[in-house]
This record gives sequence, structure tokens and C-alpha cells, in this order.
Amino acid sequence: MLWVVGGITALCGALTYAELGAALPRSGGEYNFLTHSYHPIAGFISGWISSTIGFAAPVALAAITFGAYLTSIFPFLSKTGLAVVLIIALSLIHGTTHQRSGRLQWLFTLLKLLVIGLFCIATMLLVEQPQPIHFIPQTQDWEQIFSGAFAVALIYVSYAYNGWNAATYLTNEIENPQQNLPKILLTGTLLVMVTYVALNFVFLYATPIEAMKGKVEIGYIAAQSIFGEVGANLTGVVMAMLLVSTVSAMTIAGPRVLQVIGEDFTLFKKLAVVNGSGIPTRAIYFQSSIALIFVLTSSFETILVFSGFALALNNFFAVLGIFVLRYKQPNLARPYKTWLYPLPPILFLVLIGWTLIYIVKEKPFEAGMSLLLVVLGGIFYFVSIFLGKKIND
Repeated sequence: MLWVVGGITALCGALTYAELGAALPRSGGEYNFLTHSYHPIAGFISGWISSTIGFAAPVALAAITFGAYLTSIFPFLSKTGLAVVLIIALSLIHGTTHQRSGRLQWLFTLLKLLVIGLFCIATMLLVEQPQPIHFIPQTQDWEQIFSGAFAVALIYVSYAYNGWNAATYLTNEIENPQQNLPKILLTGTLLVMVTYVALNFVFLYATPIEAMKGKVEIGYIAAQSIFGEVGANLTGVVMAMLLVSTVSAMTIAGPRVLQVIGEDFTLFKKLAVVNGSGIPTRAIYFQSSIALIFVLTSSFETILVFSGFALALNNFFAVLGIFVLRYKQPNLARPYKTWLYPLPPILFLVLIGWTLIYIVKEKPFEAGMSLLLVVLGGIFYFVSIFLGKKIND
């Protein structure tokens, strides 16, 4: 149920972002939306969040998980070392050309979908004694579904769905974005939702929940129950390879936020510099450097909750911006309008708002650190404006 609710939340967000992205066709994602919906300071804070943790943290988490899978099979390797090598290698590749970057992403994304599909089919065929699970909640389940634990767990799931909005960060590089961006957002989010629900169903179908508690390398543990030790080792290597596409996607999308900030603020103009192929190489290397700091200094759960809260807050105000923009600019050309408006944005705001409230109650330290990051972003906005004027003068 967590994965279905998380998927519905992401889909409602995608429906809303489709309108915002078509009406405001520029790279930058929330930075672009909040700047137009509220004020440049709101856009700057959003870009600040995206550039400091919004993409660097998911890169770090996926790289750490990559290392966890491989070291569960090859214990003599270093989990941290593997994560560092992956981040550096992908940043170098994505800093070359669009063709090389795009081909790498297509290859690993297609591989990921094929492997997940085969894994799900094999599980259904091979598991002789499935775990007693059911999708429809029983009477005793409702109290748990409306509990703080479910709300906090939803931030983990929402984090896994993070990327449903990634296309909005590359709007300038999409052909005919006003027509194609909504299609990309909606079809991509639906495909990921179906894939995640199916994958987590087979994890729970094949493996006792006690065996998976507190573990990062869930796919490897589930594969042990399905295929035995040898099959699990092979699956673990494959699962590690699948995480390459996650790190790759975030390495492509995130630096485009830094690039547009560099275009708008003199102080950060060096981040807008592109190579001969139009790739913002400095922004890519800057984001990867932050990801490496996360890998080397923080735990998996701390990174996830801290950055997950900040990103959810970012998404919350971006979706709220659809109401603000419709009020402030009713005559703005909207090539796509949110289907069933205003239901999707309202549902998104209710679910994410509920999650944010419970994180403040259950994880006050991580929530406080995220809010401190927002305050620092506001301070840095005025500092950058002041120093930018000095540079121009």
C-alpha cells in the first residue's frame, strides 16, 4: 500500500508539473516554477535545495546501495570505495557529449526494466511457498495506515519515486517541450509506479519480512529466498548494475539547475559554463563533489530523511504554485492543463503535507536541519544579490 500511495502521489505531482512545465518552458524544475509563481527568492531557495542536496543526496544513496550490493557478494571490496568510483566515472562520462551521455542512460534504463520484469516473472514461477500477504487492507490495518509510522515510511517511498519530475530540469533540451513534456512526465511516472509495485510485491511474496528489516540490499536478500546462494550472487551483481542508471539520471538532471542559476545570478555564472557540446561540465563536477562528501561523511538513513524532507517541501510549494499562477496569470498560455484539476494538486498537497507534519514530530532533528538549509538559502540569496551588484559595478 505504501508503494501504491507513493505512486499516486508522484502521479498527481506529475500531472501538476506537466501544466507548469508546458506553461513555463525553461530548464530548472522547481527553481523555474517557484520564481514565476512566487518571487525570485523562492526560486533561489528551491534551486539552493536542489543544488546542495536535491540531487547530490540521491546520487550518494544510490551509490552507497551499489556498493552494499557488491560487497555483500565480494566482502573484500570497499562499499565506500565502490560508491566513490561510480560517482566519479559517471560524472566524467556525462561531462563529455549529449550522445555519449544519452546512450549510457538509455542502455542502463532499458536493462533495468528488462531485469526487473524477468525477476518478477521468475519469482512467480519459482516460489513454492509464498509469504501470506494481501493488498486490500484488513480491518486491523487501518490504524497502522493512518499512523505516524506509515507517514514517515512514505517519505522513504517518495524518495524512491524521486525523479518523476526530472524531465522539467532539462526542458531546454527537449524537442517541442510544450507538447512532449507532459507526455514524458505522465508515461514515465506510470511506468515507474507499475514497476515499483510489482517489484515490492515479489519481494514480500518471496521473502519473510524479518529477513529484510533494516537492510539496504533487499534485492539480494529476496534473491537468496528465490534462487539460492549462487543465484542470489548473480542477482546481486545485476541489481548493483541497475543502480548505475539511477546515479546516471541524477547526474544528468541536477546540474541543469545549477546551470540556470548561473545564468540568472552573476555570482554563480561559472556554473553556467558549457563545453563544446553544450554540457554544463562545471555544474556536473560541482554536484558530484557534494555527493562524494555525503558518501564519505554521512549514514544512509540520515542522508535519506534529511534530504527527503527538504525535497518534499520543495515539491509541496511547487505544486501549490499551480493555484498561485492560475490566480496571478489567468491569461498565461497553457498548452496542457492538469487533468481533473484541482483534484491532483490537492491530493498531492494533502499526502505530502501529512508526511511533512509527521516527520517534524517523529524526526525533529532531520526536519530542523532541512529547515535550517531553507533559511541559509534565503540568507545566501541576499548575499548573492549584494555581491553580484559589486561584481557588476
